[in-house]
Amino acid sequence: MKNFPSIIFLFLALTLNAQNYKPNWESLDARPVPGWFQDSKFGIFIHWGVYSVPAWGPTGDSIAVYDRYAEWYWRKMIEPGKVQKYFKDYHTKTYGPNFRYQDFAPMFKAELFDPAKWADLFKESGAKYVVLTSKHHEGFALWPSAQSWNWNSVDVGPHRDLCGDLSKAVKNKGLHMGFYYSLYEWYNPTYLTDFPAYVNEHMIPQMKDLVTKYTPDILWTDGEWDRPSKDWKSEEFLSWLYNESPVRDNVVVNDRWGSETRSKHGGIFTTEYGLVGDKEGNVNAVMHPWEECRGIGTSFGLNRTEGLSDYSTATQLIRLLVSTVAAGGNLLLDIGPAADGTIPVIMQQRLLELGKWLKINGEAIYDTRAFIKTKKSEEINGETNKSIFFTRKNKEIYIICLNWPAKEIVLKGVTPVSNLKIALLGTDKLPSVKESGGNLYITAPLLTPDGNQIAYVFKVSGLLK
Repeated sequence: MKNFPSIIFLFLALTLNAQNYKPNWESLDARPVPGWFQDSKFGIFIHWGVYSVPAWGPTGDSIAVYDRYAEWYWRKMIEPGKVQKYFKDYHTKTYGPNFRYQDFAPMFKAELFDPAKWADLFKESGAKYVVLTSKHHEGFALWPSAQSWNWNSVDVGPHRDLCGDLSKAVKNKGLHMGFYYSLYEWYNPTYLTDFPAYVNEHMIPQMKDLVTKYTPDILWTDGEWDRPSKDWKSEEFLSWLYNESPVRDNVVVNDRWGSETRSKHGGIFTTEYGLVGDKEGNVNAVMHPWEECRGIGTSFGLNRTEGLSDYSTATQLIRLLVSTVAAGGNLLLDIGPAADGTIPVIMQQRLLELGKWLKINGEAIYDTRAFIKTKKSEEINGETNKSIFFTRKNKEIYIICLNWPAKEIVLKGVTPVSNLKIALLGTDKLPSVKESGGNLYITAPLLTPDGNQIAYVFKVSGLLK
């Protein structure tokens, strides 16, 4: 065997280079977040399940953000709280006093669900990855999970493997597919009475089944806040995921693995309905990979009581995407399909509007990183992170203006280091640029701005070494 020595060498090289992640946070946190995630920038979150049947929650300025989440319907029916009265009055009036939450399950039929059409929409939106709720806090699984017998989408309701069908369609479009998974279950008897058995015999086998059966690129956990990560055996599971699972090389996980782990341990850091606290406008951005998730409306699951004013406009969503990416993050934008498997038209419209903008300006978003200067950004331009945002890619800088720049864009203390080139994406007409007193002055070309454009991107080369 002439190639025998080379085979041995290759084996040894692979063995030596292979990282063995130990079941402790120090070792697990050393694993880099796979690069595809930071390059993707924009993903679609999907909250869909039994809660999509009532699809109801209180709305209004007096209702706290988390109390508007329609996917918490079962919990709010039963648990004492500020909004329980709203749910009890509505539920009793609509379904009767003896109607249990479990009785919604046969009504969750997904009869109009077309995974190929969903995947087409996601592709057109410009999203690069998709995260489906495989199981929310109610415990209902969207795949034939042995651990959720008679409480999953194959045994009850749609009689269909929703995780499998959507995963196949999304991957066929060249997008990354991932799953949300709730660690805890509100009313699972084993969770309530024998927590160790729940973890060892239900949760961990169920997560491993989800990973091995569908090979997701993202495992997005939640519901971790009840207990520390040691109780969830998160470190042991992640050690298996990183070392032995079929997705060990490419899988991305978040930071929701125990009551102490958010923004400290795991993979990407996550927030919802708020850009990492006050990080919007922070010149230093966020150095650790992070992601903002939120709905197009005020709920993740479909809430039929929401009106037009509860939904973000295309302008607001594009500005959210721009500000998030400029701060170094990704945007995971949620939709809440109806129980019949249709995506509300207003949600489709918003996604397509995002896609239209990204087709012209996507190079200022995808594969970019935050543009960080040693000086305070306000010293470069007073409107930085207000109406003007910056991203960078290799040696190019993108200046994203939320408003058409009727006046000169002034970049203070910025001088070329090589041949300066500048373009306005979407047109072949060139902006004018001049250097004076150590500052750079950019003037947009004479154009009638398209009101549908929403944000305008200048691509600049020659400012970075």
